Amino acid sequence: MQQGKDITKAALCIQHGGIVGYPTEGVFGLGCDPLNSAALERLIDLKQRDSNKGLIIIAAHRKQLDPYIAAVDPAIEKRLNEFWPGPVTWILKSSATASALLTGNRSTVATRVTSHATAAELCIAAGHAIVSTSANLSGQPSCKDAQAVADCFGNQIDYLLDLPVGDLDNPTPIFDGATGKQLR
Repeated sequence: MQQGKDITKAALCIQHGGIVGYPTEGVFGLGCDPLNSAALERLIDLKQRDSNKGLIIIAAHRKQLDPYIAAVDPAIEKRLNEFWPGPVTWILKSSATASALLTGNRSTVATRVTSHATAAELCIAAGHAIVSTSANLSGQPSCKDAQAVADCFGNQIDYLLDLPVGDLDNPTPIFDGATGKQLR
């Protein structure tokens, strides 16, 4: 595993099918290219995560989510614009081409336009949205710093972006885009 503060190196790693540990609004995340099935499978295996849970996709701006979500009703889009960019994840109807590994075999996908500067810069440098699942083994507490990620995953990830997490105390809240109901 490489470790450092180089967002460009982290982005290149993602572009080449790697898995990156990186800071988000409240915890460290693990990410990869959401269009790379091999990377998605590796990430799910690494976390020992049930593939039916699905994964979150984060973006630097709303347009980066377009390949993964179906057309959004204007009323829902208005609601999203009130919260994004920001530390709020929304469950939206997935596009027909979104991977079942992302959606957890559902017709929806978890999405966020991040307000965390490092995570947003990583999405911009990668040239697309990226997967954002908490850096931890499934069911265990989320890692809050780079050392905890290194201790948990070591050489199983390809690059660890050693920069600070945001001020959120926990992972982001999740809301259902259709109903507005808080799910987490």
